[in-house]
This record gives sequence, C-alpha cells and structure tokens, in this order.
Amino acid sequence: ASQQARFAQEVGDVVYFAYDSSALTTEARETLQRQANWLKQYPAINVTIEGHCDERGTREYNLALGERRANSIKNYLTSLGISSSRVDTVSYGKERPAVLGSTPVAWAKNRRGVTVIE
Repeated sequence: ASQQARFAQEVGDVVYFAYDSSALTTEARETLQRQANWLKQYPAINVTIEGHCDERGTREYNLALGERRANSIKNYLTSLGISSSRVDTVSYGKERPAVLGSTPVAWAKNRRGVTVIE
C-alpha cells in the first residue's frame, strides 16, 4: 500500500466541518492528534492540507472558506508540535467534491480537510 493509503487507514486523513464553519470538532481534533503523532514518527515527511467545501455559495466565498479550513488544521497540527515548515495549505473550494449530489449527506462529506503526504 502507498504511504497515503496506510496513513488514511491507520490514522485518518480526512476531517469534516460544520456548515460554513472552519472550527475543528472534537472528532476532528482527535484525528489531528493521531496525525501529529504519526508525523512525529516520520520527521522527513511533509504534508499539504487541502481545504474543501460543499457546493453551496459562490466559488470565491468557498475558496476563502476552504483556506480557513486548511489553516485551522495547520494551526492545530503546529500547536501539537509539528513544524509549520512541514505543512502547506491549499484551498479547492467547491471544485473537487468527494461526493456528487445535492443532498445533506453529500454536502457533509464535501466539507472537509484532507491531509496529503507530499
């Protein structure tokens, strides 16, 4: 399995956000604590945090919201001792949905932050 696949399986590479929010949920924090512990074991690995949104709202608004989400994740990882130089951020706004469809379930899956191993 690729390193990304192992990371996703063992640690969890995705956290989810509430509607129009970049605040980390309790569940998100638990996932990010596991990510930080994993990253401490592999100090040579850098990551990119992708911020994603659901389809509601304008493209511009969602790019900004995705950026806030990615930065929330980055800030939390750095607060747990991961060097900020190891963590890049990118926002895809609503351009890369994980799930297609205009349902509350699809929207919830698309409001996410993904930690991608570089």
